[in-house]
Amino acid sequence: MRRLFAFCAASSLALSALAVTSPAQAAPYHLIKWSGTGICQVWDNGVPTKPWPSDYKAVSKPVKTFDGALAVKAGLMKKGVCKL
Repeated sequence: MRRLFAFCAASSLALSALAVTSPAQAAPYHLIKWSGTGICQVWDNGVPTKPWPSDYKAVSKPVKTFDGALAVKAGLMKKGVCKL
């Protein structure tokens, strides 16, 4: 029983170290525009699902940070590409 516990503890430490050292996704955010309303939204590519309903279009290149995506959204709102 102690060996099993030690094995589980060691493997969990190894997996957590692997998760910490693995590189993060290069650009986890982009802007999507809903076709019915014209509203733009920051979408996290790390979410394992796609937006629903599927009547949207990506209107930006991938952005590395959430703050950067908000800045892109503000620029698109000034140009009139996005609402709200």
